[in-house]
Amino acid sequence: MPCAAAPVTESAMFSFFKKRPPATESLIAPPPTPAAAAEQRLAEPSQAVPVVAEPLRKRWVDKLRSGLRKTGVGIAQVFTGAKIDDVLYEELETALLLADAGVKATEFLLADLKRRVKEARATEPMMVKVLLIDGIAELLAPLEGALEVGRDAPTVIMVVGVNGAGKTTSIGKLTRHLAEANQKVLLAAADTFRAAAREQLAVWAGRSNVEIVSQQGGDPAAVTFDAVVAGKARGCDVVIADTAGRLTTQAHLMEELKKIRRTIVKAQPSAPHEVLLVVDGNTGQNALAQVQAFDEALGLTGLIVTKLDGTAKGGVLAAIALWSREHARPVPVYFIGVGEKLEDLQTFSAREFAQALLT
Repeated sequence: MPCAAAPVTESAMFSFFKKRPPATESLIAPPPTPAAAAEQRLAEPSQAVPVVAEPLRKRWVDKLRSGLRKTGVGIAQVFTGAKIDDVLYEELETALLLADAGVKATEFLLADLKRRVKEARATEPMMVKVLLIDGIAELLAPLEGALEVGRDAPTVIMVVGVNGAGKTTSIGKLTRHLAEANQKVLLAAADTFRAAAREQLAVWAGRSNVEIVSQQGGDPAAVTFDAVVAGKARGCDVVIADTAGRLTTQAHLMEELKKIRRTIVKAQPSAPHEVLLVVDGNTGQNALAQVQAFDEALGLTGLIVTKLDGTAKGGVLAAIALWSREHARPVPVYFIGVGEKLEDLQTFSAREFAQALLT
Protein backbone atom coordinates (compact mmCIF):
# COMPACT_ATOMS: atom_id res chain seq x y z
CA MET A 1 0.00 0.00 0.00
CA PRO A 2 1.62 3.31 -1.03
CA CYS A 3 2.09 6.13 1.44
CA ALA A 4 -0.90 8.42 1.49
CA ALA A 5 -0.38 12.06 0.64
CA ALA A 6 -2.54 15.11 1.19
CA PRO A 7 -3.98 16.92 -1.84
CA VAL A 8 -1.82 19.66 -3.30
CA THR A 9 -2.62 23.06 -1.76
CA GLU A 10 -0.95 26.44 -1.94
CA SER A 11 1.19 25.85 1.12
CA ALA A 12 3.13 28.80 2.51
CA MET A 13 5.99 26.41 3.03
CA PHE A 14 6.27 25.21 -0.56
CA SER A 15 9.11 27.70 -0.89
CA PHE A 16 11.16 25.32 1.26
CA PHE A 17 11.84 23.38 -1.91
CA LYS A 18 12.47 26.25 -4.30
CA LYS A 19 15.48 28.44 -4.88
CA ARG A 20 15.09 31.93 -3.54
CA PRO A 21 15.01 34.73 -6.13
CA PRO A 22 18.23 36.73 -6.58
CA ALA A 23 18.40 40.24 -5.21
CA THR A 24 17.83 43.01 -7.75
CA GLU A 25 19.28 46.50 -7.85
CA SER A 26 18.16 49.71 -9.56
CA LEU A 27 20.68 51.02 -12.06
CA ILE A 28 18.85 54.32 -12.55
CA ALA A 29 18.12 55.89 -9.19
CA PRO A 30 20.88 58.11 -7.75
CA PRO A 31 22.63 56.85 -4.58
CA PRO A 32 20.77 57.93 -1.42
CA THR A 33 22.34 60.00 1.33
CA PRO A 34 23.76 58.03 4.31
CA ALA A 35 20.77 58.94 6.50
CA ALA A 36 18.28 58.00 3.78
CA ALA A 37 20.13 54.75 3.14
CA ALA A 38 19.93 53.93 6.84
CA GLU A 39 16.18 54.50 6.92
CA GLN A 40 15.72 52.46 3.74
CA ARG A 41 17.64 49.47 5.09
CA LEU A 42 15.56 49.53 8.26
CA ALA A 43 12.34 49.46 6.25
CA GLU A 44 13.17 47.14 3.36
CA PRO A 45 12.10 43.46 3.43
CA SER A 46 14.68 40.72 3.29
CA GLN A 47 15.71 39.53 -0.17
CA ALA A 48 15.46 35.98 1.17
CA VAL A 49 11.72 36.15 1.85
CA PRO A 50 9.84 33.40 -0.05
CA VAL A 51 7.89 34.61 -3.05
CA VAL A 52 4.59 32.94 -2.11
CA ALA A 53 2.03 33.83 0.53
CA GLU A 54 3.45 37.32 1.24
CA PRO A 55 0.64 38.36 3.63
CA LEU A 56 1.25 35.22 5.69
CA ARG A 57 4.98 35.82 5.72
CA LYS A 58 4.49 39.45 6.77
CA ARG A 59 2.26 38.40 9.65
CA TRP A 60 4.88 35.88 10.67
CA VAL A 61 7.68 38.49 10.55
CA ASP A 62 5.57 40.78 12.73
CA LYS A 63 5.18 37.90 15.17
CA LEU A 64 8.93 37.25 15.08
CA ARG A 65 9.59 40.93 15.82
CA SER A 66 7.15 40.80 18.71
CA GLY A 67 8.68 37.58 20.00
CA LEU A 68 12.21 38.99 19.92
CA ARG A 69 11.19 42.20 21.68
CA LYS A 70 12.58 41.01 25.01
CA THR A 71 15.92 40.42 23.33
CA GLY A 72 15.94 43.50 21.15
CA VAL A 73 14.68 46.13 23.55
CA GLY A 74 17.85 46.03 25.65
CA ILE A 75 20.02 46.36 22.55
CA ALA A 76 17.89 49.05 20.88
CA GLN A 77 17.91 51.26 23.99
CA VAL A 78 21.67 51.69 23.58
CA PHE A 79 21.07 53.84 20.51
CA THR A 80 18.73 56.37 22.16
CA GLY A 81 21.61 58.65 23.17
CA ALA A 82 23.14 61.48 21.19
CA LYS A 83 26.77 60.37 21.03
CA ILE A 84 28.85 57.63 19.47
CA ASP A 85 31.41 57.09 22.20
CA ASP A 86 32.95 54.47 24.48
CA VAL A 87 29.87 54.52 26.69
CA LEU A 88 27.69 53.45 23.75
CA TYR A 89 29.98 50.53 22.92
CA GLU A 90 30.19 49.48 26.59
CA GLU A 91 26.41 49.49 26.92
CA LEU A 92 26.08 47.59 23.67
CA GLU A 93 28.55 44.98 24.89
CA THR A 94 26.48 44.46 28.04
CA ALA A 95 23.24 44.25 26.03
CA LEU A 96 24.64 41.65 23.64
CA LEU A 97 25.95 39.54 26.52
CA LEU A 98 22.57 39.73 28.27
CA ALA A 99 20.97 38.59 25.01
CA ASP A 100 23.19 35.48 25.20
CA ALA A 101 25.24 36.30 22.12
CA GLY A 102 28.22 34.97 24.08
CA VAL A 103 31.62 36.53 24.68
CA LYS A 104 33.18 35.56 21.34
CA ALA A 105 30.27 36.67 19.19
CA THR A 106 29.92 39.90 21.18
CA GLU A 107 33.58 40.74 20.68
CA PHE A 108 33.31 39.88 16.99
CA LEU A 109 30.22 42.05 16.44
CA LEU A 110 31.70 45.03 18.32
CA ALA A 111 34.95 44.92 16.38
CA ASP A 112 33.01 44.58 13.12
CA LEU A 113 30.69 47.44 14.08
CA LYS A 114 33.54 49.81 14.90
CA ARG A 115 35.05 49.10 11.50
CA ARG A 116 31.73 49.76 9.77
CA VAL A 117 31.20 52.99 11.70
CA LYS A 118 34.65 54.22 10.71
CA GLU A 119 34.21 53.31 7.05
CA ALA A 120 30.73 54.85 6.87
CA ARG A 121 31.82 57.93 8.86
CA ALA A 122 28.67 57.53 10.91
CA THR A 123 27.82 60.48 13.15
CA GLU A 124 24.46 59.46 14.63
CA PRO A 125 23.56 56.52 16.90
CA MET A 126 20.68 55.58 14.56
CA MET A 127 23.17 55.02 11.75
CA VAL A 128 25.22 52.83 14.11
CA LYS A 129 22.09 50.78 14.80
CA VAL A 130 21.59 50.20 11.07
CA LEU A 131 25.25 49.21 10.70
CA LEU A 132 24.81 46.71 13.55
CA ILE A 133 21.82 45.21 11.71
CA ASP A 134 24.05 44.85 8.65
CA GLY A 135 26.77 43.21 10.76
CA ILE A 136 24.41 40.74 12.42
CA ALA A 137 22.79 39.88 9.08
CA GLU A 138 26.21 39.25 7.50
CA LEU A 139 27.30 37.06 10.42
CA LEU A 140 24.08 35.02 10.26
CA ALA A 141 23.94 34.76 6.45
CA PRO A 142 25.92 31.46 6.26
CA LEU A 143 23.20 29.87 8.42
CA GLU A 144 20.61 30.32 5.67
CA GLY A 145 19.82 27.08 3.89
CA ALA A 146 16.98 25.22 2.22
CA LEU A 147 15.93 21.69 3.11
CA GLU A 148 16.12 19.59 -0.06
CA VAL A 149 14.05 16.50 -0.70
CA GLY A 150 13.82 14.32 -3.77
CA ARG A 151 17.45 13.62 -4.62
CA ASP A 152 17.13 10.24 -2.91
CA ALA A 153 14.10 8.00 -2.68
CA PRO A 154 13.20 8.22 0.06
CA THR A 155 14.95 11.19 1.64
CA VAL A 156 15.60 10.03 5.21
CA ILE A 157 15.54 12.70 7.93
CA MET A 158 16.70 11.88 11.44
CA VAL A 159 15.48 14.41 14.03
CA VAL A 160 17.18 14.73 17.42
CA GLY A 161 17.08 17.04 20.43
CA VAL A 162 16.70 17.20 24.19
CA ASN A 163 13.35 16.71 25.90
CA GLY A 164 11.15 19.80 25.84
CA ALA A 165 12.75 21.46 22.82
CA GLY A 166 9.64 20.98 20.67
CA LYS A 167 11.05 18.13 18.59
CA THR A 168 7.89 16.10 17.96
CA THR A 169 5.78 19.21 17.36
CA SER A 170 8.32 20.49 14.83
CA ILE A 171 8.26 17.11 13.07
CA GLY A 172 4.48 17.31 12.93
CA LYS A 173 4.52 20.79 11.40
CA LEU A 174 7.20 19.82 8.88
CA THR A 175 5.24 16.70 7.94
CA ARG A 176 2.12 18.73 7.32
CA HIS A 177 3.94 21.19 5.07
CA LEU A 178 5.63 18.37 3.15
CA ALA A 179 2.30 16.62 2.64
CA GLU A 180 0.74 19.87 1.41
CA ALA A 181 3.62 20.13 -1.07
CA ASN A 182 2.53 16.70 -2.39
CA GLN A 183 5.40 14.81 -0.76
CA LYS A 184 4.65 11.25 0.38
CA VAL A 185 5.82 11.05 3.98
CA LEU A 186 6.27 8.13 6.37
CA LEU A 187 6.94 8.76 10.08
CA ALA A 188 9.03 6.55 12.35
CA ALA A 189 8.06 6.77 16.03
CA ALA A 190 11.50 5.86 17.32
CA ASP A 191 10.84 7.43 20.72
CA THR A 192 9.50 4.04 21.81
CA PHE A 193 9.74 4.41 25.58
CA ARG A 194 7.56 7.50 25.93
CA ALA A 195 3.95 6.71 25.09
CA ALA A 196 3.01 10.39 24.90
CA ALA A 197 5.57 10.93 22.14
CA ARG A 198 4.14 8.12 20.02
CA GLU A 199 0.59 9.34 20.60
CA GLN A 200 1.55 12.92 19.74
CA LEU A 201 3.25 11.82 16.54
CA ALA A 202 0.26 9.65 15.63
CA VAL A 203 -2.03 12.67 15.98
CA TRP A 204 0.15 14.67 13.57
CA ALA A 205 0.23 11.70 11.16
CA GLY A 206 -3.56 11.65 11.20
CA ARG A 207 -3.81 15.39 10.57
CA SER A 208 -1.52 15.10 7.57
CA ASN A 209 -2.96 11.81 6.29
CA VAL A 210 0.42 10.07 6.33
CA GLU A 211 1.44 6.63 7.61
CA ILE A 212 3.43 5.95 10.76
CA VAL A 213 5.58 3.01 11.89
CA SER A 214 5.28 2.59 15.66
CA GLN A 215 5.99 -0.11 18.22
CA GLN A 216 5.41 0.18 21.95
CA GLY A 217 8.51 -0.61 23.96
CA GLY A 218 10.44 -1.74 20.88
CA ASP A 219 14.04 -1.03 20.03
CA PRO A 220 14.29 2.51 18.57
CA ALA A 221 16.89 1.46 16.00
CA ALA A 222 14.73 -1.48 14.86
CA VAL A 223 11.67 0.77 14.45
CA THR A 224 13.72 3.21 12.37
CA PHE A 225 15.12 0.39 10.23
CA ASP A 226 11.63 -0.96 9.55
CA ALA A 227 10.40 2.53 8.62
CA VAL A 228 13.19 3.15 6.11
CA VAL A 229 12.65 -0.26 4.50
CA ALA A 230 8.90 0.37 4.38
CA GLY A 231 9.45 3.82 2.92
CA LYS A 232 11.52 2.38 0.10
CA ALA A 233 8.99 -0.39 -0.59
CA ARG A 234 5.99 1.96 -0.60
CA GLY A 235 7.51 4.62 -2.83
CA CYS A 236 7.63 7.35 -0.20
CA ASP A 237 9.44 10.61 -0.85
CA VAL A 238 10.43 11.27 2.76
CA VAL A 239 10.93 9.22 5.92
CA ILE A 240 11.21 11.19 9.17
CA ALA A 241 12.48 9.48 12.33
CA ASP A 242 11.42 10.99 15.64
CA THR A 243 14.04 9.94 18.20
CA ALA A 244 13.84 10.07 21.99
CA GLY A 245 14.98 13.25 23.72
CA ARG A 246 18.59 12.94 24.80
CA LEU A 247 20.68 14.90 27.29
CA THR A 248 24.08 15.53 25.77
CA THR A 249 25.72 14.85 29.14
CA GLN A 250 24.50 11.23 29.23
CA ALA A 251 26.93 9.26 27.09
CA HIS A 252 24.91 6.03 26.96
CA LEU A 253 21.89 7.87 25.59
CA MET A 254 23.95 9.57 22.91
CA GLU A 255 25.36 6.16 21.98
CA GLU A 256 21.80 4.98 21.31
CA LEU A 257 21.39 7.80 18.79
CA LYS A 258 24.61 6.73 17.10
CA LYS A 259 23.17 3.22 16.89
CA ILE A 260 20.03 4.53 15.20
CA ARG A 261 22.18 6.40 12.70
CA ARG A 262 24.21 3.25 11.93
CA THR A 263 21.00 1.26 11.51
CA ILE A 264 19.63 3.79 9.02
CA VAL A 265 22.78 3.29 6.94
CA LYS A 266 22.15 -0.46 6.92
CA ALA A 267 18.62 0.09 5.62
CA GLN A 268 19.73 2.64 3.01
CA PRO A 269 23.48 3.16 2.49
CA SER A 270 23.17 6.81 1.41
CA ALA A 271 21.05 7.74 4.45
CA PRO A 272 20.42 9.58 6.66
CA HIS A 273 20.38 12.46 4.22
CA GLU A 274 19.55 14.97 6.94
CA VAL A 275 20.28 14.94 10.67
CA LEU A 276 18.30 17.81 12.17
CA LEU A 277 18.68 19.12 15.71
CA VAL A 278 15.74 20.90 17.32
CA VAL A 279 16.90 23.47 19.89
CA ASP A 280 14.89 25.67 22.23
CA GLY A 281 15.78 29.33 21.64
CA ASN A 282 15.04 30.08 25.30
CA THR A 283 18.03 28.04 26.47
CA GLY A 284 20.61 30.60 25.33
CA GLN A 285 24.21 29.45 25.45
CA ASN A 286 23.05 25.94 26.35
CA ALA A 287 21.62 25.77 22.81
CA LEU A 288 25.14 26.30 21.44
CA ALA A 289 26.45 23.53 23.70
CA GLN A 290 23.77 21.20 22.33
CA VAL A 291 24.69 22.04 18.73
CA GLN A 292 28.35 21.28 19.45
CA ALA A 293 27.66 18.01 21.26
CA PHE A 294 25.12 16.60 18.78
CA ASP A 295 27.25 17.63 15.83
CA GLU A 296 30.27 15.85 17.26
CA ALA A 297 28.24 12.69 17.86
CA LEU A 298 26.09 12.59 14.72
CA GLY A 299 27.30 15.11 12.15
CA LEU A 300 24.42 17.58 12.00
CA THR A 301 23.15 18.84 8.66
CA GLY A 302 20.65 21.42 9.90
CA LEU A 303 18.87 23.08 12.82
CA ILE A 304 15.31 23.95 13.78
CA VAL A 305 15.26 26.72 16.40
CA THR A 306 11.98 26.82 18.31
CA LYS A 307 10.26 29.02 20.91
CA LEU A 308 11.81 32.30 19.79
CA ASP A 309 8.59 34.04 20.81
CA GLY A 310 9.02 35.85 24.10
CA THR A 311 12.67 34.95 24.67
CA ALA A 312 15.33 37.37 25.94
CA LYS A 313 18.07 35.09 24.60
CA GLY A 314 17.67 35.45 20.84
CA GLY A 315 21.30 36.52 20.55
CA VAL A 316 22.35 32.88 20.76
CA LEU A 317 22.00 32.61 16.97
CA ALA A 318 25.01 34.93 16.72
CA ALA A 319 26.99 32.53 18.90
CA ILE A 320 25.93 29.57 16.76
CA ALA A 321 26.86 31.49 13.59
CA LEU A 322 30.34 32.33 14.89
CA TRP A 323 30.89 28.72 15.96
CA SER A 324 29.84 27.58 12.49
CA ARG A 325 32.23 30.09 10.97
CA GLU A 326 35.14 28.83 13.06
CA HIS A 327 33.99 25.25 12.48
CA ALA A 328 34.43 25.84 8.73
CA ARG A 329 31.24 23.83 8.12
CA PRO A 330 28.15 25.94 8.68
CA VAL A 331 25.19 24.03 10.10
CA PRO A 332 22.23 25.83 8.49
CA VAL A 333 19.14 26.90 10.35
CA TYR A 334 16.42 25.48 8.12
CA PHE A 335 13.47 26.72 10.17
CA ILE A 336 12.67 28.90 13.16
CA GLY A 337 9.50 28.76 15.21
CA VAL A 338 7.65 31.50 17.08
CA GLY A 339 4.47 29.76 18.21
CA GLU A 340 2.30 26.67 18.26
CA LYS A 341 0.40 27.13 14.98
CA LEU A 342 1.34 25.40 11.75
CA GLU A 343 2.30 28.67 10.06
CA ASP A 344 4.53 29.64 13.00
CA LEU A 345 7.31 27.43 11.63
CA GLN A 346 9.03 29.28 8.78
CA THR A 347 12.29 29.37 6.86
CA PHE A 348 15.19 31.36 8.32
CA SER A 349 16.36 34.63 6.78
CA ALA A 350 19.43 36.33 8.29
CA ARG A 351 18.42 39.89 7.42
CA GLU A 352 14.81 39.31 8.43
CA PHE A 353 16.02 38.08 11.81
CA ALA A 354 18.48 40.96 12.28
CA GLN A 355 15.83 43.52 11.39
CA ALA A 356 13.27 41.90 13.68
CA LEU A 357 15.79 41.91 16.50
CA LEU A 358 16.48 45.65 16.42
CA THR A 359 13.39 47.32 14.92
